[in-house]
Amino acid sequence: MLPVDQIAAATRALKLTGAPAGLLPLLMAGLARSAGLNGRRAVLIAADEAAGRAVVEAAPFFAPDVTPIWLPGWDCLPYDRASPGQRNLAERLAGLAALAKAPQGAELLVTTVSAATQRLLPKQVIAGATLEIKQGTRIGRDALVQTLARAGYARVDSVADAGDFAVRGGLVDIVPPGLGSGVRLDFFGDEVDAIRLIDPLTQLTTGKSHGFTLLPVSELLLDEARIRSFRAGWLERFGAAATSDPLYQAASEGRRAAGLDHFLPLFEPDMVTLWDWIGADDIVVADSGTPAAADARFDAIADYHQNRTEALKAPPKGKVKLGASVYRPLPPESLYLGRDEWDAHLARAHSSTALPSDDGLDLGGHSAIDFAPARVAAAAGGPPVYRAIAERLESVLGEGRKPILAAYSEGSRERLSGLLKEQGAKSLLPAAGWQEALGQAANGAVPMVVLGLDSGFRHADAEIWTEQDMLGDRLVRRRSARKADAFLKDLQTLEAGELVVHQDHGIGRYIGLVPITVSGAAHDTVALEYAGGDKLYVPVENLDVLSRYGSENEGVTLDKLGGTGWQQRKARMKERIREIAHELLKTAALRATREADAFELDQQGYAAFLDKFPWAETDDQLKATADVIGDLGTGRPMDRLICGDVGFGKTEVALRAAFVAASNGSQVAVVCPTTLLARQHAATFRERFAETGLKVGALSRLVPSAEAKATREGLADGSVDIVVGTHAILAKGVEFKRLGLVIVDEEQRFGVTHKERLKALRHDVHVLTLTATPIPRTLQMALSGIRELSVIATPPVDRLAVRTTVSPWDPVVVREALLREHYRGGQSFLVVPRISDLPDIEAFLREEVPEIRYVTAHGQMAAGEIEDRMTAFTDQRFDVLVSTTIVESGIDIPNANTLIIHRADMFGLAQLYQLRGRVGRAKRRAYALLTTAADGTLTPAAEKRLQVLASLDSLGAGFELASHDLDQRGAGNLLGDEQSGHIREVGFELYQSMLEDAIVAAKAEARGLRPPEDPTSPTISVDAPVMIPEEYVPDLALRMALYRRAADLSDKAGIEGFAAEMIDRFGPLPEGAANLLKIVEARNAAKKAHVQKIEVGPKGALVTFVNDQFPNPAGLVEWINRLKGQAKLRPDQKLFLARDFGGPDARLAGAVALARGLAQAALRSAEMKPEPVKPTPIQRPAIPGVFKSKRR
Repeated sequence: MLPVDQIAAATRALKLTGAPAGLLPLLMAGLARSAGLNGRRAVLIAADEAAGRAVVEAAPFFAPDVTPIWLPGWDCLPYDRASPGQRNLAERLAGLAALAKAPQGAELLVTTVSAATQRLLPKQVIAGATLEIKQGTRIGRDALVQTLARAGYARVDSVADAGDFAVRGGLVDIVPPGLGSGVRLDFFGDEVDAIRLIDPLTQLTTGKSHGFTLLPVSELLLDEARIRSFRAGWLERFGAAATSDPLYQAASEGRRAAGLDHFLPLFEPDMVTLWDWIGADDIVVADSGTPAAADARFDAIADYHQNRTEALKAPPKGKVKLGASVYRPLPPESLYLGRDEWDAHLARAHSSTALPSDDGLDLGGHSAIDFAPARVAAAAGGPPVYRAIAERLESVLGEGRKPILAAYSEGSRERLSGLLKEQGAKSLLPAAGWQEALGQAANGAVPMVVLGLDSGFRHADAEIWTEQDMLGDRLVRRRSARKADAFLKDLQTLEAGELVVHQDHGIGRYIGLVPITVSGAAHDTVALEYAGGDKLYVPVENLDVLSRYGSENEGVTLDKLGGTGWQQRKARMKERIREIAHELLKTAALRATREADAFELDQQGYAAFLDKFPWAETDDQLKATADVIGDLGTGRPMDRLICGDVGFGKTEVALRAAFVAASNGSQVAVVCPTTLLARQHAATFRERFAETGLKVGALSRLVPSAEAKATREGLADGSVDIVVGTHAILAKGVEFKRLGLVIVDEEQRFGVTHKERLKALRHDVHVLTLTATPIPRTLQMALSGIRELSVIATPPVDRLAVRTTVSPWDPVVVREALLREHYRGGQSFLVVPRISDLPDIEAFLREEVPEIRYVTAHGQMAAGEIEDRMTAFTDQRFDVLVSTTIVESGIDIPNANTLIIHRADMFGLAQLYQLRGRVGRAKRRAYALLTTAADGTLTPAAEKRLQVLASLDSLGAGFELASHDLDQRGAGNLLGDEQSGHIREVGFELYQSMLEDAIVAAKAEARGLRPPEDPTSPTISVDAPVMIPEEYVPDLALRMALYRRAADLSDKAGIEGFAAEMIDRFGPLPEGAANLLKIVEARNAAKKAHVQKIEVGPKGALVTFVNDQFPNPAGLVEWINRLKGQAKLRPDQKLFLARDFGGPDARLAGAVALARGLAQAALRSAEMKPEPVKPTPIQRPAIPGVFKSKRR
């Protein structure tokens, strides 16, 4: 098909013509096969990372036996304050390690201009830093830890990404690059006793391994010899005066500092080029974009070096106020190739071009068929583009050509096939691979393959039409498998000083985890401080009595231990919440009796409408859409809430609902709280409904009066099908001819009057409400059957991860970031923590970045002024929006793709995550620069927050994350009641919990059932050690998370599973941890028997019941009788069991057996139930779950 052998045999560089981008994966796969026959490799130099990755992903489709080797360039700028990302370095080192070995079979190296113009470590350095570890290897745990640190691995609490390692006793977890999973090494002395494969997401074992190759994950190898080389080179180049530089000090101490990688030549003076790594006979091809990319690369290196040099000579004017640390650049030739050197090396490479030419070797390829004219015609009301594709298929098949259609996913292949068949396309068959597709095409069929190529090609032997060729700009990327669990555990961890709520004692301040000794046994407790300095110590197994108060701590008064204020407040709140729950049930019952239009789905029109959505839907989106369409077809008025973070695809669900309603002849009103949001939605709706024949109008204060008048008239006479606007839609002068669906965006941001108007609309039309305010999962379950609720908790399929870097404030870096975005036609956000920071930032922009136009917005401005400024920014009248955190909520500006946060260490993790979610919403790479104080000083907690965020490129934890910080986002009004005041009284988590309980109780009452009892948290006191020792799990945050999970375990299977996980992750359970799980088992049984406290001593046990009552008195009497005098009920309603329990182990076993026995007695029903023993009115015993101390 292609002259592969001729190219492989060429003794001089060829010009390969007729080689469009879509043909390159097929060409390079063929060259790799040919080169492999002679022990050589094929090498492609791509213009950029996107072009390179496309070949890496597509080449195995054409030749499954080809092994691609990917060598990307650093993902940071030359002379940057940031180092390359951990994932990027892991990919580079895996590529270099593969190159260091002799070729085995067909191998294809794909690299980029950025990587090829940068100098590399010598091959022997990488080989020397690579370690083979097998079962039985003698290395020693401490020696391995030092090796890992030198090789660039980051020590963490729980491994997640390539380059992480964690140490727990005799266990070491590592995620080496290129392995595809983590490994867990179990040491016996200095010997590796066992190697297990683990899944970093679950931390659990997935299999066994006999050995693996430990590759370095950084080119910066910090051993003593290299540190000496660095110090000597630094002093020689910059002089003794430069030894106070933080980079010099960090490297001298063997620490990695951000940006230190750019000084790699000082650590390794003998740097080499890519051409020293590849074989002299390897087949090298440069793609058509390489010359231009190389020119841009050399210009950028020179430009960045010049900026650094000038900044060193003449410090920026803004430096005095904002601060800036000095950056001393190395000369470009030390880390990068010069132009002449590059040209000399590239002379041996075959060049490629898409254009045909007479002076080269013509490969016979042409660009794919362009369906742009058909798409333009369809947008103007002509026939659908699928008809044009079907007709062209018929035409080319008649000419004897062999078209192959490539879709991005199985789902899009199925949908494309259905739409083409409706337009008359024939012989469409799915094909699994290239050879199968060629065979089908040879028999006159049209194969359909799943292949992620952006553009296809035409060739005499076959041609590929990609989804993007046919349907226009499509961008569907693979879903990231990364989970948010580890991230969320970090958020759940309490920090000292935070407010917490004890369900029996009220609001206190968390001090920390404090071990106390009771009768000689160590017991971990959570220490809380109350009013007057009183202390409360809550045993770790009773953590379920605590909840976070929330982030709004200002002005909150601590409760007094033993006071009545908390119980009175809680009782009042309980009554109010009970009323809310009954109102919700009443509304749901009323709605079920009404009727509304039932809408049917027009399958053909709906499929064509869906196909204009340029992304792959998430599972949550598909489920939410199915829920909505199901509701619209029932004939009862829908009242569904779609809940999901900004950018998670709620608007797409609304668009689909609007299409179903409008195509059934009903009118749709979309109501937004702000003019900015209304404009964005109006533009989206007009774009998506352009080819449907349905008319979209807009109403807001920004719509010209003539247009607004025409829209109102169109709504009245039925000529306008969909209207998008602000509360102007709710005005009395707006009349609808046949309103069928109202879509409300962020209802809680409307005023009381507008909410009442919306309620009035709800009587007989369908209502779909969208909100970015999350609802915790347990509350979702409680609400089921009361309010239809769909949650979109998964992020969109990863478009392009936001490249996040953390560095001290550096005027050169900030200026370059803003100008880079400006010159690519984009906009930037610059966010500050305080309004008082704005003047300094504005002065910096005026003096240092005069090329850009900026606008300022902050929360003390009038709402109308903020909106006008945001609108001007959205209209691209300004390049940079300088603001406080008001940019955090709800704003969607796809053109803004650079975010700079000033003093990022002053923000919380959730705030930073929400802010970063404002960028990265378009098809281009987004950047987030988190700057800290110029001197680089950070608290450990702030440093950890920033590291976590920087490592989470595409997490999509926004929804769950926000549900931990709901109180910041005014979740109160979600259920129609102004609840924010209620939440402040008892704290957010307890309020949610009380609301769930009230709804469940109201449901039970409505069905004539007995409502569930209030939850209790029994205390089991056995004087045995109960704790997870620090040496077993050294990290405090992880230990607290484990305690919280242990307190939430509710059955034997859960306890056994948790124990197995602990053993797998940390090694055999120590005595204190095993005791903790036994206590949890005893507590679970005690709850069923309404036991408040079990105290076990050497000679017996004492049991206290909640409210001095047992749920089944007859069962208790029967149980006491069976013990033949060992047990008796005392006059104070406490149960005493006389038995010689002996040591702590026997006492603990006795407590578990006693709790189980009482649980069985409580559940056992007796035929003749005697009258219960009347409780003697006595003073209530001490509250469970606490050790108290009064301040002396």
